Amino acid sequence: MRPVRDPSPAARAIAEAGVAKAPADVPVVAAEPGSDEVRTGAFFDVDNTIIRGASSFHLAVGLYRRGFFRKRDIVRFGVHQARYLAFGENKQQIDEVRSRALEIMRGHSVAEVTAIAEDVYDEVLCLRIYPGTQRLLDDHIAAGHEVWLVTATPVEIGEVIARRLGVTGALGTVAEHDDGFYTGRLVGDLLHGQAKADAVRALAERDRIDLGESYAYGDSTNDVAILSEVGHPCAINPDRRLRRHAASVGWPVREFRSSRGRTARRSINAASLAGLAWALGLVVRAVRRSLRGGS
Repeated sequence: MRPVRDPSPAARAIAEAGVAKAPADVPVVAAEPGSDEVRTGAFFDVDNTIIRGASSFHLAVGLYRRGFFRKRDIVRFGVHQARYLAFGENKQQIDEVRSRALEIMRGHSVAEVTAIAEDVYDEVLCLRIYPGTQRLLDDHIAAGHEVWLVTATPVEIGEVIARRLGVTGALGTVAEHDDGFYTGRLVGDLLHGQAKADAVRALAERDRIDLGESYAYGDSTNDVAILSEVGHPCAINPDRRLRRHAASVGWPVREFRSSRGRTARRSINAASLAGLAWALGLVVRAVRRSLRGGS
């Protein structure tokens, strides 16, 4: 769905985030047009809050299997990720990775990517939903709340997940497209950190959602901004820093991972460094084959 075109600041923030509404038959109680009724919202991060792991990673695997990009792109992304984990966030590196990802998508159709996202949901994502989070989603839907997914993942992917889960809609990162084909540019920026909170605040203004009576769920310290916007925040499967923050401000914590899953998350740095070794190994072997071929 294309961004809402409206001159108001709220609508511009929503447009830059990207809003995907679920079909009309989703059982959500909404106020009548012109009504003064104030609604309650529930805002869910996606990765490691609803779905175990990164939804965008599984989409990338699906795209790779369908020939969207090559092994050297995987190597490049792996090297950047490992450098990030070893030395911290570097805006230039993040921009480089983002630019390469957008370049890969340029010229592909939105319909093609959405169809692949549907397949990835059926093949992988539906099997990785935390039952505990699913129950929370169902409870909010039953209560007549507006239930929104808020994710840095492309809005087309958020829309697929939202529709399959039967929630109101999704806010996500918008990759610009023209006549149904990606241009290789973003509309606005990644929906991440404070940008998530700004988009939720704008949506609440547009849809008359009372944030003081609303709920938000996230797993990462990057979700502190959105959790701080509502009257009922909750950390789900939190990383170490979010767990400490939740304890300091008195936010509830829900743990839906198994002990095995928690151990896996604590070992992510080691796994990423192993991934770097694998990526560098590919590069070294490729260079050796090139040298042998040229001798």
